[in-house]
Amino acid sequence: MAAIDHKFPIRASSRDVYAAITTPEGLDAWWTLKSEGEPEEGSNYRFFFAPEYDWSGRVLSAVRDSLIEWEFTSAEPDWTGTILRMELEEKDGWTWVSFRHNKWAEANDHFRTSSYCWASYLRLLKRFVERGEVVEYSKRDEA
Repeated sequence: MAAIDHKFPIRASSRDVYAAITTPEGLDAWWTLKSEGEPEEGSNYRFFFAPEYDWSGRVLSAVRDSLIEWEFTSAEPDWTGTILRMELEEKDGWTWVSFRHNKWAEANDHFRTSSYCWASYLRLLKRFVERGEVVEYSKRDEA
């Protein structure tokens, strides 16, 4: 099994970062076009990017201001069954984000493309939380 790992700091409280990675308003500011869901264990999220990319995930773990973990239950075949986990640790005015997208069947081309895309989107997350910057959805691939 393959996994995508990133660790990076955001100059903000873990509360603010958690809101950006778990609320529809936060997710829609840096990743999804439209999302729905509550960070409660067992609940379902909708991650909408386009009609052909209308995905869903089930919350495996949620700890307020420190952890969210989803299993993708409906997505592209390579993503279905993968697990996305973000752990937050606040220290000295920074929140360290430990990001892991694991349980990929193999490190194929889609895996490598997704790894690059995650790095780009996580950069948008940082910009959103630190500066309030929201890049228009159609321009996020170029930002």
